[in-house]
Amino acid sequence: MNVAAPLELHRLSTALLRDELRNRLAGGVPEASAPRVSHYAGLAASRLVELFPDAPTRAAVLIPVIDRGDDLTVLLTLRADDLKHHAGQISFPGGRLESGDADAIDAALRETEEEIGLRRQYVEILGLLPDHVVITGYRVTPVVGLIRPGFELVLDPTEVAGTFEAPLRHLLDPATRERRRRRVGNEEVETYDLPWGSFNIWGATAGMLLTLREVLGGSRLHAD
Repeated sequence: MNVAAPLELHRLSTALLRDELRNRLAGGVPEASAPRVSHYAGLAASRLVELFPDAPTRAAVLIPVIDRGDDLTVLLTLRADDLKHHAGQISFPGGRLESGDADAIDAALRETEEEIGLRRQYVEILGLLPDHVVITGYRVTPVVGLIRPGFELVLDPTEVAGTFEAPLRHLLDPATRERRRRRVGNEEVETYDLPWGSFNIWGATAGMLLTLREVLGGSRLHAD
């Protein structure tokens, strides 16, 4: 059986990369898709599952891909330093599902508007990635959206200290990924970081971006 070679996503033109986003995400998440435990490497990763809760709280984030015409960028947030979980880290806008949310998409859009003021009329929903379970007790559904220009950000300072954009091509380039050893519970594992300029994207946020690369047809982690 012939297996298609992984796409060199970082070498695609903006038009082709935009098409790949729409086409690959349009089919939705397969029903049998298991939640991801971020992107840990090595044998120790299989032992981390016992550190995660049996019934995690449902949450959703928006992965905002901004269409700049000649380029596509990903909007990321810097979490406020005094938050209970993941203070000061780089993340996507989002939060837990609430009773008034119709689904994960509705929750991601609501949280995004509350946190950074990005209104939903500027967002074209492209699709969902497999859920990611994080050690703080959440099962997070990543919602990928294409953002048209003209929006204005209004940050909630209690949630977000700032924002920045990173080129999507850079984040999809296998050469961008760096291995780093971190301690999770009593286990020392290798995690994958995605540095951009003075910023270092890691943890579940990096894991979601690496999952996006796989969904778009890029090489899987173990094959790189």
